[in-house]
Amino acid sequence: MPLHRLSRIEVGIPDAALGATRGFYRDFGLEEVAPARFATEDGGEQLALVAAPRRALTALTVGVDDEDDLARAAASLARLGVASERSAASLVASEPVSGLRVALAIEPRRAQPSAPQLATNGPGRATRRDARSPAAIAPARPPRPRKLSHVVTTSTDPAATRRFFVDGLGFRVSDEIASIGASFMRCSDDHHNLLVQPGPFAFLHHTAWEMDDVDAVGAAASAMLASDAARHAWGLGRHAIGSNYFWYLRDPAGNFAEYTSDLDVIVDEEAWRVATTLPVGGLASWGPPVPRDFLAPADVVALAGATP
Repeated sequence: MPLHRLSRIEVGIPDAALGATRGFYRDFGLEEVAPARFATEDGGEQLALVAAPRRALTALTVGVDDEDDLARAAASLARLGVASERSAASLVASEPVSGLRVALAIEPRRAQPSAPQLATNGPGRATRRDARSPAAIAPARPPRPRKLSHVVTTSTDPAATRRFFVDGLGFRVSDEIASIGASFMRCSDDHHNLLVQPGPFAFLHHTAWEMDDVDAVGAAASAMLASDAARHAWGLGRHAIGSNYFWYLRDPAGNFAEYTSDLDVIVDEEAWRVATTLPVGGLASWGPPVPRDFLAPADVVALAGATP
């Protein structure tokens, strides 16, 4: 597909929480390469925090191959009646429902280094012999996120937002929960880079950051909780949609931040079958019960109740 990566996002944070939120993401394992701008191990600079009246996803950049990709997107957006601004290296448009600023930028494809595979033992399979697993030894420093995996935001008209991303920009739908209008969409081979779900107004639900494996997820989350146990939100578990391991933490602004690994990868469009209903296991195949605050964050409920 001509879209090839979720390059970076910009997140609005209320002034009062901005300093503490910067500290949270430093502890989370992102490198603060400039004030309120953060990089991952493999993805480069991928997160910017900016002052905003309330927490929200304010901008998103997607990598494309060439000017032909920009031209196709501009024509598709025009057919939807969405204006865009074109330069030699990028195309910028605002998602009509939320005002989210989305940029397509000509960028080289990144060949991500593979993670080392640890030898594991199982019934009838003793791959690791006469040695302790390196995963059982506390690392000198917590594992760092390898790249930005995906972002989840809301829309008051998720069908219109879906049209903007799919029919306008060229995202592809991996799975859906048709009963509520939630769409898992991708701009790479990863199962989803963007999930749009309904909400009383546009707010950021969570960002997700790829780790080497489930041990890295556990080690990084444990280090975060050793500093502040109140950061815990939900996990450890494995999602039913996307198949990925997860552990969610809550940043000081109220956004959830997910350590994740082992997400489904889609390279053959014909082989993949889009699901349209929530699996029988629900949001997780296994893990702790879903906290109420994860489904209906307290600050969102309060703001929705105050909205005329």
